[in-house]
Amino acid sequence: MKLRDLPTPHLVLDRRKLDRNLTRMRERADALGVRLRPHGKTAKSAEVMTRALKDRRKAVTVSTLKEARLFADAGFRDIVHAVGITPNRLHEAAGLIAEGVDLALTTDSVAMARIIAETGRTLGVRYMVMIEVDVGEHRGGVTPEGEELLDIARALHENGVEVRGILAHAGHTYALSDAEDIARVAEVERVGAVRAAERIRAAGIPCPEVSVGSTPGALFARALDGVTEMRPGVYMFMDLFQAGVGCCEIDDIALSVLATVSNHRPAQGTAHIDAGALALSKDRSTHLQTRDCGFGLVTDTYGALFQGLVVEAVHQEHGRLAGIGGVPFEALPIGSRVRVLPNHVCMTAAMYERYAVVDGTELGDEQPIEAFWERVNGW
Repeated sequence: MKLRDLPTPHLVLDRRKLDRNLTRMRERADALGVRLRPHGKTAKSAEVMTRALKDRRKAVTVSTLKEARLFADAGFRDIVHAVGITPNRLHEAAGLIAEGVDLALTTDSVAMARIIAETGRTLGVRYMVMIEVDVGEHRGGVTPEGEELLDIARALHENGVEVRGILAHAGHTYALSDAEDIARVAEVERVGAVRAAERIRAAGIPCPEVSVGSTPGALFARALDGVTEMRPGVYMFMDLFQAGVGCCEIDDIALSVLATVSNHRPAQGTAHIDAGALALSKDRSTHLQTRDCGFGLVTDTYGALFQGLVVEAVHQEHGRLAGIGGVPFEALPIGSRVRVLPNHVCMTAAMYERYAVVDGTELGDEQPIEAFWERVNGW
């Protein structure tokens, strides 16, 4: 099968760009002296995560227990579930632990810590827990200097639950585009996470791991002294938002959506493709950056950008192409294929069940499909 044989819309993954991105982050983790625990929430693919770690210890991060199941079945035994666990999922987590998976859960709640301990006693399961701290994003977590941190640690430790460590995520780095500003936020994240772990240890409770995350933080942190691991995820594929932040170049974006031109509107200078809000997502995260990419930038099947052309608007199954000077109708006749680079690759990939993997050679529609890699969706 070749690229031209794929039904559209379809995810296309450039293996060469993927491997280049993966190598870059492995080298970055080595330079910072920390373990790389890549986040699987973007790729949701055992094949991609295996390439991300190569021959190293199979330590991964997940956002859902469905991801945890996927990676456990693929042989990954050291998993951190980095989203606050809820009571109704503790039995499912216990099942993975019973199979020999070193699964660490996450919480930022004293009440939830007590529920975890009680459920562990009832089921005869020894849970491990990461305590989430808030280092400035205010999405979740307790303050590193607050008493609630120690209350959670005690509620776990005194009831037989292992405090695996501290988990922090400086997601507010995504609002920045200056390397120095990102480095400063990464340092605040490091200091807060390390300080939280020190306070727990000073209370006589073991706290071996200090885990930080985000692709910008990983790439721009000056040092990670006191940190044991980092959890970037979107770096594998990259996207237009990450390019706007300064984490990559547009040519580093490994994932695109293959789409077909379905009509022309010469009077308006626009055209439609068969990839809309579901295929591309409605993420408009680049609109506050220097370059507003609409709902995605448009390339030909070779990956060359049509200068100034964007997906201007989306409906559920339609995308409207527009740009400075209008759509180049002669270059894009009805039935021709384009590839759309995503604003936020996690959201774009979420509707698809597989990746069509190509080697990135300059063959346009004639590129052979090397493989189809399955991905998991849902929770």
